[in-house]
Amino acid sequence: METTKKWILLLSLLAMMFSFTACATGGTESSSFTMSEASTSEIQHRQEGNNLTADGTVTTGTTTYRGFMLDNVLHSENEGDIHYNLYIPNSYDGSTPYALFVTLPGYEGLYFQGVGANLRAEDYGFEAQKYNQEMIVVAPQLNDWGETSANQAIALTEYMISHYNINPEKVYLHGLSGGGETGFLVMGKRPELYAAYLATSTQWDGDLEVLAQARTPVYLAIGEDDSYYGSQSLKETYTRLCDLYEEQGLSTTEIDQILTLDVKEQDYFSQRGYSDQHAGGLSFAFDEAIMGWLFIK
Repeated sequence: METTKKWILLLSLLAMMFSFTACATGGTESSSFTMSEASTSEIQHRQEGNNLTADGTVTTGTTTYRGFMLDNVLHSENEGDIHYNLYIPNSYDGSTPYALFVTLPGYEGLYFQGVGANLRAEDYGFEAQKYNQEMIVVAPQLNDWGETSANQAIALTEYMISHYNINPEKVYLHGLSGGGETGFLVMGKRPELYAAYLATSTQWDGDLEVLAQARTPVYLAIGEDDSYYGSQSLKETYTRLCDLYEEQGLSTTEIDQILTLDVKEQDYFSQRGYSDQHAGGLSFAFDEAIMGWLFIK
């Protein structure tokens, strides 16, 4: 089963990369946003004094890509080595609480795919910067989409909150494809850590009861005929969460404020240069209605 899943994901990756290239040449998804890129030394300077933690240490990366310091490693006593790419705005000096955005990659961005593979394949970490200039962005490169990776995502989030001046009311989580599955596991463990969760082109894999008790806002975005997951899993997840919230006495209006199901038809993806709806999950990063929802929470 796992072998079949990996082959299907690999085929989806190839479709993603083909579609991404087509979009880049067509210019339909290009961004006019220009980010001031910090040099390696500047980013390292902003990380000085943050290398020691209660349960491990951080090995700082040595190369950058579009403003991200690549391949930092949190050596967690409980969760092992956690690889992540880190963007810290030039304006951050620790005196003001900043927001935190954690984006979990799909199969194409896992660590074995290569350092920085998630940033080269997905634009969520870059597009997020448009919504809040006072926000640190963390792009972990985990090893799978299971329990271990979920625990590592939680450990990394906790590390960032404790070692940087982070506003705990503005900690946001996103997951694409397999990263979305990891994100759902996180929501089933520690939903209270996050102000909101955006799940794109994925399926539910976690404890809905825990999420419902926390009432962490969740946005579910997927294609009607997603080539890998389909849309039925997220539809069922939405229905079950609605039922749980109704049992708590929430009104329809109150539920709508914390839960959104957004199922896109093929026209949405075709207009953005994608023939494959799962690969088209990359385009959600450029959708202001979807991304904007996350950062107003």
